Amino acid sequence: MAEAGLAALWFAAVLALLQLLLGALTIRWGGRADATPRRAASIAALAGSVRPVAVVQGLLSAVAMLCLIWVFATSDMTVKLVVENSQSAKPMMYKVAGAWGNHEGSMLLWVTILGLAGGAVALLERRLEERTLIATLAAQAAIALGFYAFLLVASNPFARIWPAPADGLGLNPLLQDPGLAFHPPTLYVGYVGLSVAFSFAVGALVTGDVGPAFARAMRPWVLGAWTFLTVGITAGSYWAYYELGWGGWWFWDPVENASLMPWLAATALLHSVTVLATRDGLRAWTVMLAVVAFSMSMIGTFLVRSGILTSVHAFAVDPTRGAFILALLAIYIGGALALFALRVGTVRQGTTFDLVSREGGLVLNNLLLSVILGIVLIGTLYPLVAAGFGVQLSIGAPFFDKAAGPIALILVAAMAVGPLVRWRRDDGQAVLARMTWPIAASAFTAAGLIALGGSMAILPLLALSLAAGLAVASIAPLWGRALRRTPLAIWGMVVAHLGVAVSLAGMAASSAWTQERLVAVGPGEPTRVGPFTVTLVGIAPVLGENWSGLEGQLRATRDEDVLILKPQQRFFANPPTTTNETSIRSFWDGQLYTVLGQPDGRGRWQVRLWWKPFVTLIWLGGALIAIGGALSLIGRVARDRRAAQRGGWA
Repeated sequence: MAEAGLAALWFAAVLALLQLLLGALTIRWGGRADATPRRAASIAALAGSVRPVAVVQGLLSAVAMLCLIWVFATSDMTVKLVVENSQSAKPMMYKVAGAWGNHEGSMLLWVTILGLAGGAVALLERRLEERTLIATLAAQAAIALGFYAFLLVASNPFARIWPAPADGLGLNPLLQDPGLAFHPPTLYVGYVGLSVAFSFAVGALVTGDVGPAFARAMRPWVLGAWTFLTVGITAGSYWAYYELGWGGWWFWDPVENASLMPWLAATALLHSVTVLATRDGLRAWTVMLAVVAFSMSMIGTFLVRSGILTSVHAFAVDPTRGAFILALLAIYIGGALALFALRVGTVRQGTTFDLVSREGGLVLNNLLLSVILGIVLIGTLYPLVAAGFGVQLSIGAPFFDKAAGPIALILVAAMAVGPLVRWRRDDGQAVLARMTWPIAASAFTAAGLIALGGSMAILPLLALSLAAGLAVASIAPLWGRALRRTPLAIWGMVVAHLGVAVSLAGMAASSAWTQERLVAVGPGEPTRVGPFTVTLVGIAPVLGENWSGLEGQLRATRDEDVLILKPQQRFFANPPTTTNETSIRSFWDGQLYTVLGQPDGRGRWQVRLWWKPFVTLIWLGGALIAIGGALSLIGRVARDRRAAQRGGWA
């Protein structure tokens, strides 16, 4: 199976090269007006072969991925990657998910999704002019070819090891969690969706076909990528929250930032491509954002796999592979920027609009997102640059909170106003009148918090107030509408914006009101955190499928309610590792979060307790944002199909 997977990978790489060559020849010869009938027939044959080649390439990459999953599931210890990242005693779920819980496997998953996405574009896309589609598929093949080369030359996932050991070294215990099954795949679907948007932008620049048709073809891919990135980041945040035992939901870790940056760029691109698709505006800006969004995903790939970062999320990879990825980044992004500089003069201006208009609001939205993106990028890369000059420093949460926090709040205010402004032009006083209820909600919330909440930092106070205003403003597009006839795209916008308000409220409440206690207690000794009295009942040994451990039993009481929490310390033999397993209970008004620490040698145990008011709103909001993206995607696709059947586009 390993040889079959490697052969499929080689054949897919050859087909990617063929797809690139066929696309390039079609574009080179297809634009000639003096082509003879025979040459025109040859060009048509070349163009007609690009789609099936793209489909077969995607299928072969999927075959390679399935072969890798098979050797992991069967614990084939003749495959080096299985030996280094698996063990025969592991539960089957972690054997399968372990196929992409390492550098080589995750890169194969990346290129598999990339190949399948190119095949899907070849099968489904019928709106673009044929030359633009061929150029898009050629660009997608060029991206895939670089990653195929990376796998085959520097990161072969199917390499054999002789003699085969009796068993493997095991998977990192921190990854032995259901989160591994869905967090990396959802993130990679998002990253690869941005590669498709990038390919569309390159194809449109090559043929000079930057317009509403190009934007309508690209929009579903941007929506899909953005939705999957939202799911991946939200799921990853909760996974780290309960798995690492640190008590936080976001740490501004460089690798966390590596996933946030593409999401910020994709959010800006999503709004920009909507303006281009529906109002024929922001042409050049949309193309540039498509390049920037994929650039951020490539930078994230470089940071995670180059070996220059020390992070719980990063792969331990040698610098040679990092140099390979850096070269790919320079080729793809440098080439795209050079193409943009050469061809931007051919991109026509598009429709103009007034400053006070929905388009103007979306431009402000894009600018603010770009500023936040710049802050995160600088804060992530600056320590690496400084280290290159021999200066060791770290940039953590205080910098990001103070630098990006106020701008994010301005962005939330702009988000509340945007949907209430008309397209093309509007009157400022009329917009202010429509904002009466959202402004009142923010003012009422601020007054209530000041009156009842006691002392509170200014940023959480503003965030909670703006969250209330945004929640009211988000449902404003539904006022006066027949709800049954409201398009799904409108519902998607409403739900996504409401999700931002909900998530922002959770972030602010958790920041303002979280209580933490670190205590050493013996059996029967109570301690208090938030509204709970927590008592250690005892410590007992426990045994899992591939681990042993100690389990604490904590009795927590609030009013008349009594509940039992059981945090654990787990000990893994392969590889030898000790982990903390949190025990968390959720309530309507927050979470009680408990972690079992070490004994102090005098019969007492360290216990860390948190009471986190309304923290679950963070992930509820993330889920609503993703649901909003999915509703918009379904609505847009259905609308485009209906328009195609009528012979036009909406």
